[in-house]
Parts: sequence; C-alpha cells; structure tokens
Amino acid sequence: MALLLKKMYKGYFWLFEDIADPRANEYFLLSSVFNIIPIAFFYVYFCKKLGPKLMENRKAFDLKYILIVFNLIQVLVNAYVVIEVIRYIPKMGFYCGDIDYSNDPDAIHMLDIVYIFFIMKLSDLLDTVFFILRKKFNQVSFLHVYHHFGMCLGSWVAMKFFGGGATVIIGAVNGFVHCVMYSYYLLTAYDSDYKKSVWWKKHITQIQLVQFLFFIIYYSSFLVTSSCNYPKFIPFLFVPQNFFMLCLFGEFYWRTYIKAKEPKQNK
Repeated sequence: MALLLKKMYKGYFWLFEDIADPRANEYFLLSSVFNIIPIAFFYVYFCKKLGPKLMENRKAFDLKYILIVFNLIQVLVNAYVVIEVIRYIPKMGFYCGDIDYSNDPDAIHMLDIVYIFFIMKLSDLLDTVFFILRKKFNQVSFLHVYHHFGMCLGSWVAMKFFGGGATVIIGAVNGFVHCVMYSYYLLTAYDSDYKKSVWWKKHITQIQLVQFLFFIIYYSSFLVTSSCNYPKFIPFLFVPQNFFMLCLFGEFYWRTYIKAKEPKQNK
C-alpha cells in the first residue's frame, strides 16, 4: 500500500510539475488541479441536487436584464477569441501548428487567448445556474450538464499542458459557434417571441454537429501525418470526446427535430 501511494505521489508531480507547461502556473486557478476539481464537481452537485432543492419552494427569478448583459459579454469575448486566433494562424499555419512553449510575445499572447477561452468555459456554467434560478429544470439535461462539465475540465487541461499551436483552432471554431448561440440567447432574452422560431435552434444544433465532426477529422489527421510534430496523445484525448459529443448532440437533434415531426407527417 505504501509503495502504491509513493508511486501515486511521484506520478502526480511528474504529471503536474514535470510535463505540464510551467507558464500556466502564473494564471489564476492553474497552479493546481485541486483548484478546478472542486468547481467542476460542485457544479454537478448544484445542478442535480442543491439548485433544484433551493428553488423547490421559491418563485422563478426574472433574470431578463442579467441575461442580456451576460449573453452580450459572451458574444463579444468569444468574437475576440475568434479574431485573435485568425490573426495568429498565418504565423503558425492552419494545419498541425506546433506548440510554442517559449516566452516569445506571440506564444504568450496565444496562451492568454487559451486562458480567456478557459475562463469563458467557466462562465458557461452560469447557463445552468440561470436555468435553475428560472426553474427551467427540463433544460438541465445530461447532455447539457456533461457538456459544460467536460468543457470546464477539458479547457483547464488544454491550458495546463498544451496552450498554443493547433490547440487554438478549438478556440476559433468553438468561439464562432458560441457567438452564434449566444446571439440567439441575447435575442430571446430581449424579446421572448424569438423562442417561437424553431429555425434558429435547429440550425444552431446543426452548426454544433458540424463543429464536432470537424474536430474529429482535423485532429485524427494528425495521427497519420508523419511530418506533424503536434503531440500525438492530444488527438487520442480530443477525438473520442468529440465523437461522444457528436453522438449525444446527434441523438438530441434526431429526437427534437426529426422524430418529433413524424406523427404530424403520418396524419
């Protein structure tokens, strides 16, 4: 038992001290994995237990103006991430860009952008908090909670170990998707009549499906490109996760926009 604990202790320091990016330690919440783990698991606990219990005998909150400000910030910050990554692409190349672990100003700037992306994934957790405060418990699905939980941890790992290079393509693509998505949320917060339009919601889900498919193809190709120096273990993390998300969102799309129409067609 003592030998096992010793190996675990050494393994922890090897993983989070020896091979982690030392530059990341300078950023808030990045110095230790024990900063992010409690946040991620408290989020799940709040979603499934604490939040619904606190709201059980309370009226739903009217968060219209809070949501307008929150969604506007999301649109603007995600747009900034997209623009900065696009500006960086000519320097690193679009395909299989190496991760620059130096203190070069461009490398540090991209690390800052990855950190902003991480902070935005933390702020995304408020989506669920707002659902619960408005007593929209049906929105707090497994897909919703798992997606936010996974992005919270995944973006922390990206920042801690591979903040730069081809990793930033995730920020550009996902940032664009979130610009579209939060623009819709902004409109519906301002005028609830927009919620009646299925067109928006359907096409946002389609964009998300294309996003996951792109990530699968993009990062899988690194494994069969001999000239690619991007760490091979990263696609082994990204690809299965994005395939799982593609399945979850695909099932949601089929159930919501295809299966739901079948009874009407039969009539």
